Amino acid sequence: MICGIDEAGRGPVMGPLVIAAVAAEDDLRFRELQVKDSKQLTKKKREELLPLIRECSQTETLVISAAEIDSYRLTGSLNDLEAEAFAQLLNRLKPETAYADAADVNEERFAAVILEHVDFKVDLFARHKADMLYPVVSAASIVAKTLRDELIDAISAEFGEPIGSGYPGDEVTRNFIERWIRKNGAFPPHTRTSWKTAKDLYSQAKITKITDWID
Repeated sequence: MICGIDEAGRGPVMGPLVIAAVAAEDDLRFRELQVKDSKQLTKKKREELLPLIRECSQTETLVISAAEIDSYRLTGSLNDLEAEAFAQLLNRLKPETAYADAADVNEERFAAVILEHVDFKVDLFARHKADMLYPVVSAASIVAKTLRDELIDAISAEFGEPIGSGYPGDEVTRNFIERWIRKNGAFPPHTRTSWKTAKDLYSQAKITKITDWID
């Protein structure tokens, strides 16, 4: 068995981090499907590929909430959190060989941290842009991204309005967070409050609210 592992939602200020692992006997079917890094595919194409990927592989996912990320970062790094999550999925699937998209600038260090939490023998290769190099990692990328999109849609439905993609550069997301803070005096649920973007938006919203009151 070979396995590919990737994540979706590492950088957003809102929403969860989703980790996905895909395992199969080989990557032939993934090559036939012409899977790619999920960011290179449209949402419609990802949704079309998802059931086809599931048909020819074992898939495992892990959803890490914004609150869990904030809590972990009190004592550890996001890289370590991601490495531990990768290991957790490897322990479920127990492949002979695994390919992981490296989050750390040092690929070997990232692989070593993953292996610290793996409870079986596996040949692990952590590489930058693995989702572009290995079809099995591309497949995992599609699984992770599709699930995260579904979860973001669910969060938007929870609030009754769009929250955008959750990424710091998304004006829909930024405007939503700032409006919520001005109205409620606190961050909206699902916000990664440890992010610098969140702290900046909080300060900005408070200043704007004071200005409105003076006016």
